[in-house]
Amino acid sequence: MNSMLLQELSILSQFNSKTFQEGLKVHESEASPENIEATKRLFEKGLVTQTDGGYLTSLGKDAADHLQDLITMLKA
Repeated sequence: MNSMLLQELSILSQFNSKTFQEGLKVHESEASPENIEATKRLFEKGLVTQTDGGYLTSLGKDAADHLQDLITMLKA
């Protein structure tokens, strides 16, 4: 797995997949360039609503749910 994909998964894991009401803002003045670019790629893939994060789309929520399930399985 490449580092770009791992960075996208890291950003995606920071969202609360239980609700569409909680968003995430990746501030260009505070975030690493890798996190900024990963968030932009998630937007381009239709997983989040804004280039700097925003909210999960329905596709993003599904992806975040699956990611949380995987994390739970791997921790067991």
